[in-house]
Amino acid sequence: MDTVRMEGKPVAEKLYQAIRSEVMDLKRHGIVPCLAVILVGDNPASVSYVTAKERTCEELGMRSVDLRLAPHVTTEELISKIQELNADASVHGILVQLPLPEHIDSRKVLFAIDAAKDVDGFLPYSAGLLMTGQPGFVPCTPAGVMEMLDYYQIPLQGKHAVVVGRSLTVGKPLALLLLDRHCTLSVCHSRTPDLGTITRQADILVAAVGRPQLIRGDMVKEGAVVIDVGVNRIDDPTKPRGFRLVGDTVHAELLGKVSYLTPVPGGVGPMTIAMLMKNTLTAALKSHSTG
Repeated sequence: MDTVRMEGKPVAEKLYQAIRSEVMDLKRHGIVPCLAVILVGDNPASVSYVTAKERTCEELGMRSVDLRLAPHVTTEELISKIQELNADASVHGILVQLPLPEHIDSRKVLFAIDAAKDVDGFLPYSAGLLMTGQPGFVPCTPAGVMEMLDYYQIPLQGKHAVVVGRSLTVGKPLALLLLDRHCTLSVCHSRTPDLGTITRQADILVAAVGRPQLIRGDMVKEGAVVIDVGVNRIDDPTKPRGFRLVGDTVHAELLGKVSYLTPVPGGVGPMTIAMLMKNTLTAALKSHSTG
């Protein structure tokens, strides 16, 4: 069997074309969609991710506000910055880059974000809308997975989807999105006994547990569609940086057995930023319609 690589880049580019057009239309009404990103400290991975978000905003004609705060900032000081952004009508989306330093109460910080600007889709209000099937901000990675499934024309109705992972940012919201599209659903995690007995039943398998190469070839059904959300570093002295990125599946054992497979990197990754841009545009459109 020839396994189709589900690349994220062409899906993201198709979204960006539509976003650019809507951004231009909003600008004609005097509105520039704006994303504010708060970064605490100088974690290299976080800095790289934030820089990519800012660059994408610029490429799409959107505005980005970059707030970089010292690692010793307090919870109260960070919440004060968020409240300023909440009150700024020119800012449509607010994102706090995680993880935050251990001394900061991440829950209090995230809950301080105005629900109308929750473009990460992490707040209880957004989660409640998703749970009840109402339109709202959906976390970017699971929303991106759904975009990829549609782009590659993967049938969903009546299929058995197995999600391995139960995080608030990926596993749980993705399970709800798949249920809403009439999949039969199983949710597993790292403590599920004899995981392979369930994953082998999957027509669509999503690996989002954050365990490098947990899913092996003998745990997957022939012809399954496999979405690998994991991005894990493992030591590799042959690489210039001393490590390489792998997913939550062993790709070499899946190639030729499954029908579709997302590569790592280059699969789901590009979709996360793309959906963040889409959520920011949605927030700007809502502010325009209610302003």
